[in-house]
Parts: sequence; structure tokens; C-alpha cells
Amino acid sequence: MQSLSHLTRIEKLRMMNEIWDDLTHDTEPFQSPSWHEDVLKETQQRFANGEVEVLEWEEAKQLLRSNLK
Repeated sequence: MQSLSHLTRIEKLRMMNEIWDDLTHDTEPFQSPSWHEDVLKETQQRFANGEVEVLEWEEAKQLLRSNLK
């Protein structure tokens, strides 16, 4: 796969838009991986048990950004 670093930001955005447009017109149904349902059920159970901390979106973004530094 070729690196995208040589493209300008505008070119990258155009490419992203073309990909998104193509995906939104795809008529083939998307099948989630088999493990996905298990992970969702586990998260639901942890939430119901009070084991999951709920954050406002802005707070969650700050936390994620600080963890990436």
C-alpha cells in the first residue's frame, strides 16, 4: 500500500469523501464480526452492574487525548 503522506490535506479530504460516498451507496449488507455481539453484551452487563464510568463526550475526548501523549 502506498503512503498517503505525499497528498495534500485537500486531496486526502476528497479521497475520504469519495470513499464515504461509495460506502453509503453500497447495497451489500455489512455483517458484524461474531465476537462483536459478545463484547456489546459484556459492556451492557458491566454498565448494569455499575462497573462502567460514564463520561460526558468532551471529558472523554480530553481523557483519550491525554492518554495518547
